Amino acid sequence: MESMPVIAEDVSARSFFEPILVTEFLAKHFYHTDRSKHLPDRDCIKVKKTLKRVKVEVRLRDWTKNEEVKRTYTINGLSAEPLEQLRFTCEDENTSVVQYYRKKYKIDLKYVAWPAIQAGNDSKPVYLPMELCSIVAGQRYTKKLNKKQVTNLLKATCQRPRDRENNITQMIREKTNNRDDKESLIRREFGLQVREEMALVKARVLPSPLLKYHDSGREKSVYPQMGQWNMANKKMVNGGRLQVWAFVNFSRVSQDITFEFLWALVDVCNSKGMEFSPQPLLPVQFSHPAQIERVLRDIHKLSDQKGRQLQLLIVILPDQSDSSYGKIKRTCETELGIVSQCLEPQKIKRWNTQYLENLALKINVKVGGRNTVLNDAIYKKMPVVTDRLPTIIFGADVTHPAAGDDSSPSIAAVVASTDWPEVTNYRAIVSAQHHRDEIIEDLYKSHKSEKGLVHGGMIRELLVAFYRQKRLKPSRIIFYRDGVSEGQFSQVLLHEVDAIRRACASLEEGYMPTVTFVVVQKRHHTRLFPADHSNRGQMDRSGNIQPGTVVDTEICHPTEFDFYLNSHAGIQGTSRPAHYHVLFDENRFTADGLQVLTNNLCYTYARCTRSVSIVPPAYYAHLVAFRARHYIEGDSSDGGSTTGGGAQVLRALPEIKENVKEVMFYC
Repeated sequence: MESMPVIAEDVSARSFFEPILVTEFLAKHFYHTDRSKHLPDRDCIKVKKTLKRVKVEVRLRDWTKNEEVKRTYTINGLSAEPLEQLRFTCEDENTSVVQYYRKKYKIDLKYVAWPAIQAGNDSKPVYLPMELCSIVAGQRYTKKLNKKQVTNLLKATCQRPRDRENNITQMIREKTNNRDDKESLIRREFGLQVREEMALVKARVLPSPLLKYHDSGREKSVYPQMGQWNMANKKMVNGGRLQVWAFVNFSRVSQDITFEFLWALVDVCNSKGMEFSPQPLLPVQFSHPAQIERVLRDIHKLSDQKGRQLQLLIVILPDQSDSSYGKIKRTCETELGIVSQCLEPQKIKRWNTQYLENLALKINVKVGGRNTVLNDAIYKKMPVVTDRLPTIIFGADVTHPAAGDDSSPSIAAVVASTDWPEVTNYRAIVSAQHHRDEIIEDLYKSHKSEKGLVHGGMIRELLVAFYRQKRLKPSRIIFYRDGVSEGQFSQVLLHEVDAIRRACASLEEGYMPTVTFVVVQKRHHTRLFPADHSNRGQMDRSGNIQPGTVVDTEICHPTEFDFYLNSHAGIQGTSRPAHYHVLFDENRFTADGLQVLTNNLCYTYARCTRSVSIVPPAYYAHLVAFRARHYIEGDSSDGGSTTGGGAQVLRALPEIKENVKEVMFYC
C-alpha cells in the first residue's frame, strides 16, 4: 500500500443559520421579545456583528401594482436610529419608513422601536424592517459558538468510533454505486479503483510513563492506566506555598455555600501537599457584577496598603455574563499584576471532591508549584532531553480572529520550559501581529538606537528566563509549533528557524544550540479505528484506539519524518490523533525517541490527571493565545481602528505584568 495514493474520507459537521425571521432570531439568541423597548447600543453591536453579510429574503405584495415582490438582500449593518425615526425621500416627498410600508404594502409595522436592517451601502442605504426579513436557508454560521451551542452541536453530531466507521463506509459505497459521482467518472475514464474498505495499517502502542509524586504521600508514583489516573493517596511533587490570597463572589451563590466551598478547597489543597493558609489577606467579599473593575482595583489597593502582594485572587463569576471572565483576566493580568482563579457558580453549588482536586492542580501551578514529573526526568533517563546537556522545550501557536472580523490582529503565543530536567513549568509570552499572518513575527526583533543595535523578541526573552532560573545556557532546543498547514511548512521553516538562530546569536557570539523543529497538526480528517471492535483489548472504554497508539508507516510521507500519535483516551465521540511533522532536526532524534518523548510529555499537562491529545507546550501556547484575545476584545467594540487611507493599524497587546509571567497563570 506504500506505493499507492491514499484518499482520506471522513464525515464533518457545520453549524448553519436557522431560516427564521430576524425578529425570531433576536428573541431566540439575544432574548429580546419586547417590541416596545429600544435595543441597547451594546446589543445592537452584537447583533450587527452576528448578522453582517447574512442574506435575508423579503416577500411583500405591492398593492399599487397588485403583485408579489420577492427580493434577497445582504445585511451590512443596522440603522443608527429606531425604525420609527427613519425618513427618506420618495418621489420628491419626504416620508417615514413606517408610512411608506403602510401606504405601499398595507403593513402596519410593529417593531418600530427596534433599528432597521441596513442593506446596500452607506451612501445609498436600503432600510428593511426586521419583522419582514427571513434568513435565507443554507448559510453557514462562521462565528464562534457559545458554550450552549457547542454542547448542542456535540450532542447532535458526536459519534462513537464504530458508528463513525460504519457511516464513512456506507458513504463510500453509495458514492461507488452512483454513476454520476465524480469518483465513478474518474474510475471509468482513468481506470483508477477506490477500495470500499478502509486501509489496514500497522500501529504500536507506547507504554505510559511512570509519574512521580511526593514521597510523603501513600502512593509515591503511578503508572497511568488507559491514559488516566487520579490524585487519591498522592501528594503534589512540589506543593506551592499560598499565604497571601483573597476571595470575591460576583454571583448569587449564598454566603453559607461560599464559605463551605472555600474551606473545603483549602483543606483539599493542603491534603494534596500545598501550604494553603486558611486565612485570606482580606475579608471575603460579595459584590455586584456591575462593579467588577472597581472591586478588583479596590482589592489591589487594600493589599498594597497592607504591604503584601497577592499571590492569588479566587473569583466566583457572575451567574450570567459572557464578558466578565475576559474583563477579570484582562484587568488582573495586564493592569494590576494579580494571578486569578475563576470559578463558575453552577459548579460551586454542586461541588465535589473531584472538582476540588482539579482546582488544586490549577492553583498549585499558579503559585509556582509542580503537580507531577516524569520519573525518567528526575533520574535523567530521557534520551536527548536529560542527557548531560541542558534542554529547553518551546511551544508556539498563532490564533486568528473569528471569521468576518477583518480588523483584529492575530495573536502569537510562545511558551518555554524553565525547569530542566523536569520540563513541567512553562513561562509564556504573547504578541499581536498582522491580521491572519501565520508566521510569528516577534520571535526575534532588533532596532538601532543611540547605543547601537538593541536585540529583543520572544525567543531571546525566554532563553534569558531559562538562564536566570537554572544558571545554565540551553544546549538543545526542541520546538513544537502548532497551527501550521502543510502549504506553509517551507515558509515557517525558513523564517522561524532563522529567527531562533538569530535570537541565540544575539545573546552570545558563537552560541548555536542544536534545534529540533516539530509541527503539530490537529485539523485534519485522518481517523484511526480499532481493527476489531469486538476486541476490548484493542480499545479504551469509549471504543477508541488506546492512548499511546502511534502510526508512522503506510499513511505517512514516504520520505519525510512524520507520524500520527493518539496520546489520549477518548471521552466522547471518535478520537482525533495528532499529526507530528519533523521539519528540522539537528538533535538527531530516532523515530522511537521522539515518539516516546512526545507521548510521555502528554502525561505532564498540569490541569488534569489525564494524558492530553497534543504535546503540553503546544497546548499551553494555544491557551495563552486565546487568553490574550481577552486583552483586546471587548464586547462593546465595533471593529478595529484604521488610518485615514483605510489601512489597518496593528492594535498592540497590553503587557502582562512581570510577576504574572513568573507562573503558569494561563492554566
